[in-house]
Amino acid sequence: MLDAALAARFADIALGHVTRDYPHKLDHTFAGPEDVQGPRALHPIFFGSYDWHSCVHGYWLLLRVRRAFPAMPANARIEALVDAMITPEAVEGERAYLDRPGSAGFERPYGWAWALALHAEAARSDRPDWATRLDPLARAFAARLAGHLPKLTYPIRVGTHYNTAFALILAHDWAATHHAPLAALIADRARGWFGADRDCQAWEPGGDEFLSPALCEAMCMAKMLDPAEFRAWFAAFLPRFGAHAPASLFTPATVSDRSDGKIAHLDGCNLSRAWCLNGIAGLLDPALADVARASADRHLAASLPHLADDYMGAHWLATFAMLAVAGEGR
Repeated sequence: MLDAALAARFADIALGHVTRDYPHKLDHTFAGPEDVQGPRALHPIFFGSYDWHSCVHGYWLLLRVRRAFPAMPANARIEALVDAMITPEAVEGERAYLDRPGSAGFERPYGWAWALALHAEAARSDRPDWATRLDPLARAFAARLAGHLPKLTYPIRVGTHYNTAFALILAHDWAATHHAPLAALIADRARGWFGADRDCQAWEPGGDEFLSPALCEAMCMAKMLDPAEFRAWFAAFLPRFGAHAPASLFTPATVSDRSDGKIAHLDGCNLSRAWCLNGIAGLLDPALADVARASADRHLAASLPHLADDYMGAHWLATFAMLAVAGEGR
């Protein structure tokens, strides 16, 4: 469980990378030579953490640990950083980037969802001005999501950034408080895409996956259905869960090289599985809940010690560890 020492570790890791310029992997379309610019020129806030989305959820992590532990020594650094970086002018710079040619698919849907999660966390803090500053960016991404979901004929089920169910989890958490029509649209699309799924084979993880397609879908449906509906859906979706099958879901991923950015994704798979398993456990019958929590503990133990082994994991893994230990989204 989350305690002050672990929260301080998360804060120290995130403070070490959210303003670190390089190395950096851009998601950027060049329309002409004038677009050849560095991360800071393109993104006045989210230029650190190796890539845009990791920087966004790095800030989310900092706000989340600050809320959990108001007396944490690192909070003064967190507050000073957020005040300096998340200004109205800088937020407008991030929003304006979305107007550039070729940016329609920028960070869709993973970065969109994390931008909404960041705004939601700011809104839960004791600094409402932070949420006010971030509101235009959150509204821009909400509008994009509202326009995108009706024309997304098929959900994307991979275990990487494009996973539809994961994005819907975070986006629905935001929309439930801040945008009721979007929350209703998300619930409707999730039911349509996943409501009839049965007997999931869970052929996972893939070699570079940091999300569990099966368990993210289950976590998503746990949010969209009432408890009785969810138990019935889950019994059909993973009918052998109580027998620890499919075995792939109960076996923590092996990470052979944490300096390889893609292979390092597998630590994230373990952490995100722990998050999902803990997240759905409270809705399951007691015997199945025990199975879920025990598996979550095994997955967490496999990767929690390795959050900062290499920058390929250090720039993002602590966020998923926070999800797993703090019960975000349950």
